[in-house]
Amino acid sequence: MSVTRAEIDAFCAGLPGTRLGLPPELVSWKVGEKMFACFGDFEDTGGVSVKTPDAETAAMLIAAGVADKAPYFHRSWVRFDYHRAAADEVFHRLGQSYDIVRASLKRADRDALPPREAD
Repeated sequence: MSVTRAEIDAFCAGLPGTRLGLPPELVSWKVGEKMFACFGDFEDTGGVSVKTPDAETAAMLIAAGVADKAPYFHRSWVRFDYHRAAADEVFHRLGQSYDIVRASLKRADRDALPPREAD
């Protein structure tokens, strides 16, 4: 089953300390001013880019045909076509990207966020 942009927005909005970045920024979801999911524009092109734990994980997802290389991003980012990808995979990767980026925040910024509820 695929996912809609509205479902992605609702999922991301439910994560602690997130905000939707709008132009002049990239259209993206952020935690602590750091992006964890990026659409790039207002158009519903069906793609969302997310951070993976490392470049090897990204390469594995790309090789398996689950995701594509995220253009203009570091090798540890991938792009999912959320109109085609399985919903559980998209939500898992969004949550993982959030956790990775949240963990990279300065300790004071991280500590100021409410805890994330377990999935």
